[in-house]
Amino acid sequence: MVRLVSGVILAAAALAAILFLPISALRVLAVAVAGLAAHEFMRIADVTREAHGSHVLGGSLTMALHPAPRQWMGVALTVGLGAVIAWQLSVPTEVLLIVALGWLALDVLLLGTSIRDAGAAIIAPIYTGAPLGMLAVVHATYGWRATLMLIATVIVSDSSQYYAGRSFGRRPLAPSISPKKTVEGAIGGLVCGTAFATLVGTRLFPEATAAGLVLLGAAIVVLGICGDLFESRLKRAAGMKDSSALIPGHGGILDRIDALLFAAPAFYVYLQVAS
Repeated sequence: MVRLVSGVILAAAALAAILFLPISALRVLAVAVAGLAAHEFMRIADVTREAHGSHVLGGSLTMALHPAPRQWMGVALTVGLGAVIAWQLSVPTEVLLIVALGWLALDVLLLGTSIRDAGAAIIAPIYTGAPLGMLAVVHATYGWRATLMLIATVIVSDSSQYYAGRSFGRRPLAPSISPKKTVEGAIGGLVCGTAFATLVGTRLFPEATAAGLVLLGAAIVVLGICGDLFESRLKRAAGMKDSSALIPGHGGILDRIDALLFAAPAFYVYLQVAS
């Protein structure tokens, strides 16, 4: 019951935000959600490190940065990149590269952290900040219908995977990562999600070709599945069931948007190229 109520509230809040919030507020919301997701990702990375032992290099003159400051550094980088993309700011790629390398130099060379642990703060902005920033650009440029098309395609795919898997599932898709996912479920999600994206896309983008929309729908579904498995792999390595307990009955932000994070960039690129 708690899962159902919180799910309905979350869906209603998301729909209301997409339909009624001004674009400036939606940009802020997208960046804030990216920051929360990045914090969960950094926490998973820290739990994984603790589960597999500390990875601190060097002697007495070096020490690993405490997990909490490293988590907030990952959040800060994520918010920064998300804002740059969401507001479509003209920041040279070289500046972003210098910031990333500066952090790696600080954490690895001066503080003695392993490259794997320090790299989590670099991965977080790419994993959560960039996709949600792109989603904000999609909304600002192409309107709420395009945003809902992407989200609805992911939902249709996820639901189809679940029901097709329950009805016809026999062969596991990735047993070491997510034992409940099946090849048959993935095929069901691919067929239904692609069909949905093609039908809706024909109305939203009348200039688009049918072949292009089919490829777009298939890319959204396949990348969504990859995003789901990617987060499952992260949690399994950390021995965690959910990314957090932020949403009652549903886990954390990452648990709700894992497929969207991988699908959004493909949708963004398609619209940029097609326009």
